[in-house]
Amino acid sequence: MEIREAKFVISSSAISSCPTGKLPEYAFIGRSNVGKSTLINMLVNSRSLAKTSSKPGKTRLINHFLINREWFLVDLPGYGYAGVPKSERLKWEKLVREYILNRENLQCLFVLIDSRHPPMVSDIEFINWLGKNQVPFAIVFTKADKLKETELRENINLFSGKMLESWEQLPTFFITSVKGQRGRAEIIESIEKVNLKRMNYQAGE
Repeated sequence: MEIREAKFVISSSAISSCPTGKLPEYAFIGRSNVGKSTLINMLVNSRSLAKTSSKPGKTRLINHFLINREWFLVDLPGYGYAGVPKSERLKWEKLVREYILNRENLQCLFVLIDSRHPPMVSDIEFINWLGKNQVPFAIVFTKADKLKETELRENINLFSGKMLESWEQLPTFFITSVKGQRGRAEIIESIEKVNLKRMNYQAGE
């Protein structure tokens, strides 16, 4: 799939404000400083579609971007922001959980994990929550270019081992970095496959 057009549509503070209609949605979420906006910009070949910031907590609303007028890429507020007041953090978490559990358009949630760090409790807890609620998701290891390949594989193996303490089978995962656009084609291809499967299913109804 070639991404020909990527356009910001709306920022929503409630699920009721999200776009109407039945276009499929693919959402991205992760901890503070995981590189979410950078990854989104890489996927759509833009330097500024998603606003990047060195300050944690830049994304506070649900941001919808229309891709090729066919599907939405959704930038969600993250989790694990230590420098944010608890009341604000709880507000974000409530918004995110409502979207994840109740948004019928959501086809897959891409959970971003910083490949430079060992497994973090908040990441594992969030992933386990997704599994408990049967939310379709994939894992995206970011900033792969910041490590040697052996270190990268070691950290991914540590994360996989931690997940296998609770999971019988690991979800799909991708390895990404802005350098060389690593992982971009694989993520876009996975989205295209789900879209095609969805279209074929609807055609057969």
